[in-house]
This record gives sequence, C-alpha cells and structure tokens, in this order.
Amino acid sequence: MKKLIVLTIILLMVVSCQEKTKKKVDVSGIEMEVLVERFEQKFYNSNEKTLQALKNEYPYLFPTQNDSVWLNKIHNEFELFKTSQTIFEDFKEEKFQIKELFKHVKYYHPSFKSPKIITLITNLDYKSKVVYADSLLFVSLDMYLGKNSKVYHDFPLYLAQNFDKSHLVVDIAKAIGEHYFVSGNKRQFIDVMINEGKKMYLLDSYLPMISDAEKIGYGSDKYEWTIANEAQIWKYFIENKLLYSSNAELYTRFIADAPFSKFYIDIDKQSPGKIGVWLGWQIVRSYMTNNNVTLQQLLQANTEEIFKNSKYKPKK
Repeated sequence: MKKLIVLTIILLMVVSCQEKTKKKVDVSGIEMEVLVERFEQKFYNSNEKTLQALKNEYPYLFPTQNDSVWLNKIHNEFELFKTSQTIFEDFKEEKFQIKELFKHVKYYHPSFKSPKIITLITNLDYKSKVVYADSLLFVSLDMYLGKNSKVYHDFPLYLAQNFDKSHLVVDIAKAIGEHYFVSGNKRQFIDVMINEGKKMYLLDSYLPMISDAEKIGYGSDKYEWTIANEAQIWKYFIENKLLYSSNAELYTRFIADAPFSKFYIDIDKQSPGKIGVWLGWQIVRSYMTNNNVTLQQLLQANTEEIFKNSKYKPKK
C-alpha cells in the first residue's frame, strides 16, 4: 500500500511539472467576436410551411432532395435533437471556451478570423464532429452528449469516452490546427510521430488551460500508465528499430485511434491507443523547451532538425 501511495505521488508530481511547462500568453487585449447560429433548433422546429425559408437561409446545408426527405429527418431524429438540448440549452459555457480558443489562435496566427459557428445534428456521424471551412465552423452537438449517453451504446468505449461536451473545444482546436499544419513528405515512423506531435503542440498553444489527458483523449488511468511507462515505450521503439521504418502497419498499431496500442506483448491491453502520437508530442515539447523557436518555426521545421535538437530522453 505504501509503495502504491508513493507511486501515485510521484505520478502527480510528474504531471504537475509537465503542466507547468505549458507556455501561457496574454490574450486579454485581443478582441474576438464569437457568432453562434443554432441551426439545429431552427431545423427540428420547422415544418412543411417554414422549411423553404430555412433552405433559403442555409442553402449549403440542403443538398438537392425532395422536401419529404427533410421532413422525415426531422421526425426520425427529433428525440436525438431533444436530448442534445438538455445538454446544450444555452451554449454559454462553450461559447466562452471557444472565445478563449479563438483569442489564442489569433495570437499565434494574426490573419485568423473568427468563423461563424453553426450547431447541428448529424445523426451520430462521429467522423465529422467538427468541420472547419475558413469562414464557417460546423459543430455536431449530438456527438457531445456524454460518454454514458444511451445513444452511444453501439460505440466502443475508447471512442465514446470523448463524446462529451468537455471535449468539444479540443475538437474545434484540432480542426483549426489542421488548417495551419504543414505536412512533410517523408513517411518513416519518426516522421509520422513528429508530425502528430506538432499537431498536439498546437493544442498546447491554443488551449493552455486544458489538461494533457483531455487534449489527447485519455482517461486518467491510461494517462497515468503512459507517464509511468514512457521510458519503456521509448526503449521498445528503439530496440525494435521502429523509428526509421516505413512499415504502414505502424500507423494502425501506434497512431490511429484504438482501444490500445499494439506492442504484441503482455502490456498491450494496459496501454492506451495512439501511443506514437503521445511520444511524438513529448519529442516536440522537448524540442521547444531546448530551442528558442517560435510556433511558426516549429511548423516549418523538418523531422531531422526537431529530433536531433530535441535532446529527448525520457526519465527512467
């Protein structure tokens, strides 16, 4: 029991130290307007008489279909809409978080302009939870109802655990970050890891008040496991000569969303998925700590420069 308590304290100290390394900037002087249009409220409360006016207002949300298709959609998804309204009745808390996010994006990317946010229901389309298209940002509220919502009973837990409104601002930040991310052409595993690490560092910059576990989408147990086993994970990658491998299977094993990472040893089911993303994140963080470079310079830097100058060495 004493050993368990000591280990827990050490883990909390490590996590605390990592949280303190986040670079916070002053965005209080940045003016930012956040416009939210609740399309789902208009759509699911419309009828045969009012539908045409709504189609005229949002033509980009109505591909050519007979009106009966849209009316059936209103009827068939109305319960899902009602459930979403119990969670997102006024959207005030989310609007505040998004405003802070937008201020940070503006700080790092001065040309950024606040997109119009349109909330909608996509009938549980988890692959399109947030779509960013410069002047418009679409948010599927039905994908943030809480991991225990009965509407997600067909989803695996590793996906459903992030179907919570606390994760909404993270998904928005990811979508915006993709707009500024510069992808390299190389496809060795270290390239993929560091590319993913860059994306995670964008989240560090945009969301300094959000926990690391929330940003990467790990539950507390999986996150603590990752912290405790960082050195062993790195050792496994080195000993198995994975860093400079171009084997596409490594993406599925260590980068893609999954219930666990696939080391093909007995620790697999204890591990979280996308462990390669997490490790690439730590390499990029080490690079930013040990080098005087801006966020834009990081985005332009190549893998060799980042890896060589990161001086990354996990603590044992």
